[in-house]
Amino acid sequence: MSVFLGWIAVFLTGSDTSGNALFGNLQVAAAHQLSLDPVVFASANSSGGVMGKMISPQNITTGVAVTSLKGQEGVVLARTFKHSLFLTICLGIMVAVQQFVMR
Repeated sequence: MSVFLGWIAVFLTGSDTSGNALFGNLQVAAAHQLSLDPVVFASANSSGGVMGKMISPQNITTGVAVTSLKGQEGVVLARTFKHSLFLTICLGIMVAVQQFVMR
């Protein structure tokens, strides 16, 4: 879950730093409440944010502005969204393995 929260935070803010500031402390507090490793939760939030960065409207706009894809922001989002979601799910599985299997 922490991976997806980071993913959403960076998608909305466009910044890894802002996403971490927005939900980082929440992730650590949730981990303590659940008696889980807070470092894994915080790092999962940050790593999920990296996956959200590729679909952030601010970053897509910047990317298409410097290429021949001007005006095709929707096409770029549609093509990268599936990859972003797939990689976030993979990351969530890796975090679950770290949290529950390798503990």
